[in-house]
Amino acid sequence: MILHTLSAAPGDSVYLDCLRFVGEEDALLLVGSGVYGALKGSASEAALLDCGARLFILSAHAEAAGVRNVSGLFTMLDMAGFVTLTEQYPRQLAWH
Repeated sequence: MILHTLSAAPGDSVYLDCLRFVGEEDALLLVGSGVYGALKGSASEAALLDCGARLFILSAHAEAAGVRNVSGLFTMLDMAGFVTLTEQYPRQLAWH
């Protein structure tokens, strides 16, 4: 069980590497430019939904990026929610 934090933009090689390594028992939190991957109807959204992990978005980063139209399968988190996630997942892997 790993918490992956993904800040790379969709299409970036790091973004694609993350999706290859994330597993069904993992959680994936989109931060920074990674939030663009959750845009509803995009190819990157489909890839995220297919990865099998629990999906989260840091709400402050989505708001700053103007990303509002996301699938209901993503859970929006504030900073307190992020801290709670780190408590649930003892291992974290950051993708930049």
